[in-house]
This record gives sequence, structure tokens and C-alpha cells, in this order.
Amino acid sequence: MANGLKSSTAARVRFAPSPTGYLHIGGVRTALFNWLWARKTKGTFVLRIEDTDQERSTPESRQIIFDSLRWLELSWDEGPEVGGDHGPYTQMERLSIYKEWSERLIKEGKAYRCTCTKELLDQQRAELKAKDPKANFRYPGTCRNKPDAIPDVPYVVRFKVPTDGVVTYVDKVFGEVTTPNKAQQDFVLLRSDGIPLYNFGAVVDDLAMGITLVARGRDHMVNTPPQILIYRAFGAEPPDMAHLPMMLAPSGEKLSKRHGAVSVTEYRDQGYLPAAVLNYLARFGWSHGDQEVFSLAELVEAFSWEACGRGDGKFDTKKFLAIQHEHMKRENLTSTKEYAARLVPFMKLRGLDVSASELEKTIYTVRERSRTLIEAAEGLDFFYREPHVTDDAAKAKFLVDTNAPNLKGFLSVIKDASEWTEAVLEKAVHDWLEKEGKQIKDVAQAARVALTGRTASPGLFQVLAVLGKDRSLARLESAIAIAEVTPAPPPPPPKEGAGKEGATKEAPKG
Repeated sequence: MANGLKSSTAARVRFAPSPTGYLHIGGVRTALFNWLWARKTKGTFVLRIEDTDQERSTPESRQIIFDSLRWLELSWDEGPEVGGDHGPYTQMERLSIYKEWSERLIKEGKAYRCTCTKELLDQQRAELKAKDPKANFRYPGTCRNKPDAIPDVPYVVRFKVPTDGVVTYVDKVFGEVTTPNKAQQDFVLLRSDGIPLYNFGAVVDDLAMGITLVARGRDHMVNTPPQILIYRAFGAEPPDMAHLPMMLAPSGEKLSKRHGAVSVTEYRDQGYLPAAVLNYLARFGWSHGDQEVFSLAELVEAFSWEACGRGDGKFDTKKFLAIQHEHMKRENLTSTKEYAARLVPFMKLRGLDVSASELEKTIYTVRERSRTLIEAAEGLDFFYREPHVTDDAAKAKFLVDTNAPNLKGFLSVIKDASEWTEAVLEKAVHDWLEKEGKQIKDVAQAARVALTGRTASPGLFQVLAVLGKDRSLARLESAIAIAEVTPAPPPPPPKEGAGKEGATKEAPKG
């Protein structure tokens, strides 16, 4: 058995999710803080699967955990699919270990076998409620002092909680916490089927795996006193503890699916960047001056438990998206190479088979405006789709006979440009407009629709430069042919009251 000694340098920390569904964003925050501490101390990040809930645990959920952590680039140093010296790393493969450790506690008089049935306990609970509806039922210790013998009926193993004294520990976030032992009851360690309850399984695993710090949500603080009692029953010092403030919905409730996207895979599929997800989660309950946006390397460098707050926070989707947008915009946070590689699958979802190297040439046109990879893929679509798709409303409004002359003039000017670059094309067009006594608005929207099929796009001269001369001229020629035979829609009727008496106001005097 491990001695449970803590290291002041290289930490051994763990993330121990249950494979019972999607990986919750709050669970990822826990994984991140543990991972940051491991990387900061050049320690070890252990992944452990707590699959004792056999009714809900599935191989699919287990795989979601692996895939989500890998997408987030939170690599684990020990655990499933990686190995290590402290395995197995899945609880249902460790049942013999829990039995061995529970037998040691029984032998030393620190735990006992309890044969009280569920029916008996339910009856005692009902009798107590009948006497005092507000009373909380506590196991009365029926089997506590019976001589140890393996019964011929099913039994659970219960911990013999001290009847006096207190449990005190110093939490790295919440400071000193004290709980009197009389607030505890003789809790179950091992069920009759040999499966450990959470507190026992977690302590045995943390001891056996040499965990030096346990970081988890504040809702687990109720589990810490009984766990410390178990550590000490084994003659071991508990690891350091750090409990994190809760992540709540805007309403103040526990964050769940009814409040929107809460699983890692949802954010991945919505086109978020993993570094942006981690950035937002790191800032949820931790701060570093006024800095809001961090690279992963900066988070590792800056992280400390002292900077963690105690107050629960409300999940803010707008702030999350704003941080995501910053990661999309900044080359120092998301390189063009990474941006392009992550964009490829979103282009494929649009039916466009575009290589990352091709995308690298066009990303600069959408960096500022695209908040997600989905928006970036939509913004770049017209560059790679032939023929490009034209919005019907935009076509009906701008590709009309009244705009045909300006489109022809625009085509003629860029066709004769000395060089096909943004700067040269822009100067040529502006010189032509000045000569003709026109403004850019007289031609820009019609040209934009002709080239991109839409009224909102990257800058007009960026579009020309990326499309290239041949494709730009071909699209303009096609659009002019449509415009020449399409009558402009009649002007909208005047608004009610316009032109009538009282429709205009006298200018204010003075």
C-alpha cells in the first residue's frame, strides 16, 4: 500500500469521471485545473474511470471521455489506453483490491460486516419519521459491536466512525474546514456485491496511486471528512485538498442540458477551439490580474491555487463566445496552420474537399469576423464552390439592369489592371470612380453579389485577390448577363404620411 506522503514539488493528481453519458463542461474544468497543476509542477496527471454505476456506465460514454480529453489536448500520463505502474485504472477491474483493503480495516477493528437488510433500515427510517418528521435517519449501529465472523447472509462493510473528536483540514481554496465526527454515521464502504461506494473507492485508489492532491468541485466537500477518516484509518496522511466553486446556470441552478450546451462534444461540433474552451473554463473561478485571454502555455505558467475564488459563478455564453472569438482572431493564439487544419472537417460538412494548405491562403479574409469554425467555413464557401451559390434575394435586388453599366465599368477597369493585387485593384477602381463622379457604394454591393453570391463577405478587393483574375472576370461576366435582362424592382411605396401635411417638422428656432 502507498504511504500517502505528499510531494511539495512534482504533483500526482487525477481526474476520475464516471462514464455515464457526455463529459460535462464542469467536469472538464476539474480536469483542467488538475492538468494545469501537474504541468506546472512537472508532475503526473492520472486518468481514472469510476464505472461502479453499472446500470448507467457504457463503453460509448467511456470513449466520449477519451475523445473529449484528446480533442482538448489534455493528455494523461497514466490511465486507460496509456498504462502506468498503478493500474488497472478502471474501478470495476479493481474489485479484488477493494476487498483486500476492506478486510484489513475489519481485522484492525476499524470496520465491520453489517447484515442489516434494506427492509429493516427502511422500517427504522419510517418509524423515526413517524415520531419526528424533521429528523434525519442515521444508521443506529446495530452490527457495530458484533464479533467478526463472515455471515451466511449478504452483508455490507461499514466504517466504524469515531464517536468523538473532529476532522480538520486546510483546503487550498476554502481554508480551514472542521467537521465534528458526531455529524457522521457508520457509512458503507463496500456493498454486498463487492462494489465500493464512492468514498471508499476514491480513497483506496488515491492511496494506491500515490495521489498528492485532490481537486474537485465544491459539492464534494461533504465527502472530504469521511474520506479523511478512511485515510487515517489506514495510517496515511490525506492528500492536499482543493475544492472549486460551482458552475451554475444563469438562473442560479446547477448547470444542465436544459440551460444549453454543456458537453464538450457540443462545443467541438459548434466550431469552438479547444484552447478557447479551456481559456473560458480556467477563468471560471480563477483569475490572474485583469487578463482574460490566455494561451494554454500562459495558463500553465500563471496558474496557482491561491488565485482561485470561493464564490460560485454563473455560466455566461456571451463571454464564452467572446473569448472564443479572440482565439479565432489572434494569430498568436491560433496559428494559421492550426486554424486551417481544424477548419478542414467543417468545410467537408459543406461538401467541400479543401486541403489545409489551400485554406491557409484564404483564412486571413475571415479571421476578424468569424467567431466559430462553422462561421469561418460559411464565410469561405464561395471561394471553393463552383459555381458559387447566389442568394435569391441578393440577386433580385442587385443583379438588375440599373446596375449593369456600373458592373461593366468595374469589370473593364479591373481587367486592365497592371497587377492583380489588392492594392493595385483598389487604386484602379477608386481612380475610375473619381473620374466618373461615382462612389464605391454605387458598385460595391452589386460587385460583391456577383463575385460571392451574398451581400456580406470579406472585403471586395480581398475577394478579387483570392479568387484570382480568371474566376473573378468569369463571375462578373455571368452576373452582368443576368443583370442586363433583369428589370430593377419598382421602388417601395412611400411610408404612410410621407408628403402629407404634418409629415415634416419645422426646424427648431434658434
